[in-house]
Amino acid sequence: MKILGLCGSLRGQSRSMALLSAMEQLAGPDMEFFIFPHIGDLPLFNPDRESSPSRAVRSLWDAVGCADAIVIASPEYAHGMTGTMKNALDWLVGFIPFVSKPVAVLNPSSLALHADEGLKETLRTMSARLIPGACVRIPVMACQLDAQALASSKDFAPLLMSVLDAIWCFHSSGNTESV
Repeated sequence: MKILGLCGSLRGQSRSMALLSAMEQLAGPDMEFFIFPHIGDLPLFNPDRESSPSRAVRSLWDAVGCADAIVIASPEYAHGMTGTMKNALDWLVGFIPFVSKPVAVLNPSSLALHADEGLKETLRTMSARLIPGACVRIPVMACQLDAQALASSKDFAPLLMSVLDAIWCFHSSGNTESV
C-alpha cells in the first residue's frame, strides 16, 4: 500500500511535518509512506497553466496518481487552511485520479477548529473519501518533540498508529463510506 503525505507548512521545525515523518517511521512493512517534498515549489494555481504544468505540478500529480491513500497534516493560519495547502489542492481539483482518493487529515493543534473543518469541506467538495477514524486531532503544537520522539512517545505513537490502522482497514476492506 502506498501512502502519500502532504504537509501544509513550509516551516523548518513544522509540527505537521514532524507528524508525517513520525508516521513514515511507524508505517508497517506493507506500507510505503512517502512525503511529497516539493509542495513549496508549486507555482500559484492558474487554470491557464494546467495544460502545460510545471515540473513540480507534474510531480504532485504523479505522486497522487500512484498513492492508494493520502495523509494531510496542516496547521491553521488565521482561522483558515494554509495557502500552501490550498494551492496544492487547487492543482488537484481537475486531476481525475484524485477523485474518490482515500484521505486522512491530521490537525496538529488542540485549539484549531476552523481550518480543520474548512480543509475537510474542501476535500469533500473535491470528492475525496475522508477515512473514518483517520481524521483526527493530534495536539503537538506545544511540544518540541521531533519525528523520532513522536514515533516512540507513549502519548503520540498510539494515535499515529491508530490512523495508520484506520487507513489500512479502509484500504483492505474496499470501503466506499467516508466521514
